[in-house]
Amino acid sequence: MTLHLIKLCVGAESLEDLRQWVAERSLTAIAAGLEPHSSHVTRMVPKRSEELLDGGSLYWIIKGQVAARQRLLDIKTFTGGDGISRCELILGPEVVEVAPAPRRPFQGWRYLDADAAPRDLNASGADIEDMPDDLRRELAELGLL
Repeated sequence: MTLHLIKLCVGAESLEDLRQWVAERSLTAIAAGLEPHSSHVTRMVPKRSEELLDGGSLYWIIKGQVAARQRLLDIKTFTGGDGISRCELILGPEVVEVAPAPRRPFQGWRYLDADAAPRDLNASGADIEDMPDDLRRELAELGLL
């Protein structure tokens, strides 16, 4: 059964910020002869890796709203120079915009069941992607998206 992760996208002011960061990381990887993916390092290692790698994604929260997701390609563990074990989440290069959903801040990441995950915006059949971020956020808070 597919399982997802959800996490705050610290430092990103908008979905466009996240997309630019991912594009820069992809170009750097391509220039180095590597696959065009990005990664995110976290301290805690998910115990349910098998479920996460069965089609799971990392959902990003930006400015209090679930805004996008990236496909989880791999989960690698390593020990940092400080002797502390860490986890590298290998993410696909595509940032998929999802229906905005309000979320309160939390530390680290959380598991997100597939049935609780926001739907992709391109799957809605509407021109929601063309709306300004503020309007989408307001409509989501009202429960209209």
